Amino acid sequence: MSQVLHFIEKLWEIYVKRFHLNNAILSFGIIILAWIMDIVLALYACPLCILTRYVFGTFGFFSLIAAFNDSFKNLQNIFIFGSLFFGVGVTSGQIYIQNLSSEGLTNLSGCGMPLETTIEFYGFFGGIYRTLQGGPSCAEEGWRFIFNFAEWGLIFFLIFIFVNLLNVFKALKKV
Repeated sequence: MSQVLHFIEKLWEIYVKRFHLNNAILSFGIIILAWIMDIVLALYACPLCILTRYVFGTFGFFSLIAAFNDSFKNLQNIFIFGSLFFGVGVTSGQIYIQNLSSEGLTNLSGCGMPLETTIEFYGFFGGIYRTLQGGPSCAEEGWRFIFNFAEWGLIFFLIFIFVNLLNVFKALKKV
């Protein structure tokens, strides 16, 4: 057991040395993995899945900025945590939609078009709002490995929140 704890401590030390860069690499890796799985498994991602990828990309972008710029740390943390909490909201909403009854799904009309088309047709905020309402296509589970895509996304967002909170508290402890 002590060897496992020692291994975890060493892993954490390596991760913390380039914390924000590693966050960016992991978030972009999640996007690339989802894209590869779409191609290899011939999956069709619903608008909420695509929106989740954009949120991972936003988090990765803000983490990349934080990795190479030490000024405005508080603002960087606000953007990083904002994107992470928005991601929790998006994936939680999709999990909720996936657990609706068939009668509940018929009342949803938000995911009728692809995300890009919805944004072009309704404008940016209107398109995001319609996508967040969900629809029957967002309730489909095209792939499952213990959890589905939305559940894995929620798990990764929560892990990123936890790890970033640890990093913030560690920085506050130094001050």
